[in-house]
Amino acid sequence: MSLNGRDGPAHRAEYVARINRVIDFIQANLAEDLTMERLAQVACFSPYHFHRIFRALVGEPLRQHVQRLRVERAAYRLAQEPNTSITEIALDCGYGNSAAFSRAFREAFAATPTEWRNGSHSRLGMEDRKFGTALSKLGNAIEVEWLDAGLHGTPPNWRITMPNQNSNQPNLFATVEVKDLPAMDVLYVRHIGPYAGQSELFGKLFASLMKYAGPRGLLGPDTLPLSVYYDDPDVTDESKLRLDCCITVPPGTQATGEVGQNRLPGGRYAVARFELLPELYGAAWDAVMGGWLPESGYQADDRPSYELYRNDPKQHPEGKQIVDLCVPVKPL
Repeated sequence: MSLNGRDGPAHRAEYVARINRVIDFIQANLAEDLTMERLAQVACFSPYHFHRIFRALVGEPLRQHVQRLRVERAAYRLAQEPNTSITEIALDCGYGNSAAFSRAFREAFAATPTEWRNGSHSRLGMEDRKFGTALSKLGNAIEVEWLDAGLHGTPPNWRITMPNQNSNQPNLFATVEVKDLPAMDVLYVRHIGPYAGQSELFGKLFASLMKYAGPRGLLGPDTLPLSVYYDDPDVTDESKLRLDCCITVPPGTQATGEVGQNRLPGGRYAVARFELLPELYGAAWDAVMGGWLPESGYQADDRPSYELYRNDPKQHPEGKQIVDLCVPVKPL
């Protein structure tokens, strides 16, 4: 479902805006004490009505939503951060102690945190989701090579060679550069649910955003469109995946109704530039996460990943998108 008010009464947009603020607050404060009363204050609803409104718009109870995000963040970090202790991850994800974390984790994934870290996640039905399926097709054919060694304190660069599954087409290539990106202020329209391969969905979300931004003078030559992903498709059921279609805006820009405002954190990112057709986005992400990342000496950091679009595919002679896949990283 899309968290917007296009198809409902005008006042619904105000409800959507308030719930979006809560979702953003939860995402940024998972380690905190997220009580019903505190989140109701963020939404400016009474606690009595708030949990009913949240469930109706988001599709799951508030407490379940918070618990799910905590355990899914922990699952992602367990797989990506082998040198971080399980206790530290548990505390960072909002659990008071290791015992409570282990119970919640086993209930969610039918495995202990240790089993998950040691590889159980690859045998728990994840092969049917986007990442496992695409990566199994690519196998070990992804090639990662250094273009330079990052001498004199500069980050190294890489090149990814990704075999095209269509034997009549040439292989796909990407350059990967690790660099510091600035924080970005964005306006967004949010979607919760499946999105892989749904070009029409992205088109509708961006069209809604442009319809809002255009008359307000927020579109210009420096405006960048991007899509932000908050969940790992290996861990989160596709019905709960969160996607924000965004445009960059000047700091201090306000938003109303179905359009939200957020600030994406800056920091060190791996930026992989591809030139591809829409049906290859999933394979491109898998090449970065399953091919480049394990060879890089980096691990994924706990910030959102996003796609930054660099051209209009309609202007490309082959209809391709030039896109930067931006993955937050830190040293392994």
